[in-house]
Amino acid sequence: MSTAPSAAGAASVPPLFQGLFDDAAVFPPGNLPVAEAVPAHRAHRAARYADAVGPLLCGAGRLGELAAAAGAADGTGPRLRVGLVLPGGSSELGPALTAAAPFEVAGVELATRDAHEAVAALDLLLPPDVPAAVELPRELLRGDGLDEVLDVLVDSPYRAKFRTGGVAAGAFPDEAELAGFLTGCAQRGLPYKCTAGLHHAVRHTDPVTGFEHHGFLNVLLAAAETDPKAAADILAERSGPVLAEAVRTLTDRQVTVIRNSFTAFGTCSIAEPLDDLAALGLLSPTLTPQEDR
Repeated sequence: MSTAPSAAGAASVPPLFQGLFDDAAVFPPGNLPVAEAVPAHRAHRAARYADAVGPLLCGAGRLGELAAAAGAADGTGPRLRVGLVLPGGSSELGPALTAAAPFEVAGVELATRDAHEAVAALDLLLPPDVPAAVELPRELLRGDGLDEVLDVLVDSPYRAKFRTGGVAAGAFPDEAELAGFLTGCAQRGLPYKCTAGLHHAVRHTDPVTGFEHHGFLNVLLAAAETDPKAAADILAERSGPVLAEAVRTLTDRQVTVIRNSFTAFGTCSIAEPLDDLAALGLLSPTLTPQEDR
């Protein structure tokens, strides 16, 4: 199938990219103030590219601020779809769910050092219709640790979460490390989301920081692989046209397999990934924030 828009009829977001971009505007490096992030997110959700946009992500400690900015505390604003990001572990889960009552909770992302404890807490407290993802520090996922954690999660209803970047060079996994995670999940049929460092479509070196960023197109294409070497080769590809052509040749079934695996990623910019897709001919320019103004 082709993921480029057809010339006939209204352009729509291709299935490969629907709901892929969770709005992490308030997190580094964007750090948009909550009072600005709420109207910006509502604008994204009302735009022609809304099908590409996931929930607004918010940390547990900022839910009161978010409620005030959204008018949720007094019921004056429409309910926001919010993803709860809980870096403090299982102890934050109960209080965060209570504080999130004014919102539509679209998911929970729970950081932990103990996958068993996280699963037990989610089983106990999470409403059955709310999905969750469990993130462990990358140092605990090396060697046998990766298999142990993925085996815990595959026996649960929850996704894995993997950090693909940050504000320091060490926060970015290399191709082999990320490929190990992706293929470990693929071999088990375990869905996952990623976070940080994936603002752009294609692998690149940031000209300002020198950090090596993975591209979200690379990750999408590698998500279908079960062989670590094949996945690492895809993650290393730096040619946008090569990746775009590979995307255009995906079948409907392959797209389904990929998105059942790689469900979403957090990005502090919604515009950058959409602009990249339009530049590569994979998305109609009418479905970018710049054209939607």
